[in-house]
Amino acid sequence: MAVNESMIDALAAAREEAFRDHDVETLAKHNIVVTTIEKVLNWGRAHSFWPATFGLACCTIEMMATAGARYDLSRFGYELFRASPRQADLIIIPGPVSWKLKPLVERVYHQMAEPKYVIAMGNCAISGGPFRDSYAVVPGADSFLPVDVYIPGCPPRPEALLHGLLQLRRKVLDPQVVSGVEAAEKS
Repeated sequence: MAVNESMIDALAAAREEAFRDHDVETLAKHNIVVTTIEKVLNWGRAHSFWPATFGLACCTIEMMATAGARYDLSRFGYELFRASPRQADLIIIPGPVSWKLKPLVERVYHQMAEPKYVIAMGNCAISGGPFRDSYAVVPGADSFLPVDVYIPGCPPRPEALLHGLLQLRRKVLDPQVVSGVEAAEKS
């Protein structure tokens, strides 16, 4: 059977007629979901972060513990730590970044796939920690990377990392979410 222009126009008119008089609740009853492509993509991104395998100091041990069986990071879909930054969309900075290591961290960040996210894990990654007045340590990862979530602690427990990942999920699902730090700065 050949498909012609009139058949396509008839199908399009029937579809428009079906959706014209129905509200979202009626469509939902018939398993029809109305959304945007961006929301669907953000849902997929928020439920499947692929962190880069990256470690700097003692926070790395807590990050590895989070991926273990006791805390079960895989239940959220985040267990796929990638060895190549080109396959990752999340970098967790777990510890102090020295000035000598800063260009390498930036290179890893720039090699990551878009959209990419950054988590600063631990006091050293947030502000330099006890090394903040040192000549060798960068005073916080946010001085050279756009940090999305801060996880304080020395080192933060695995539960704190889980909480930070869930906060990042919330931020990806709703880009309008303002973090507590940004809200305090605005007021």
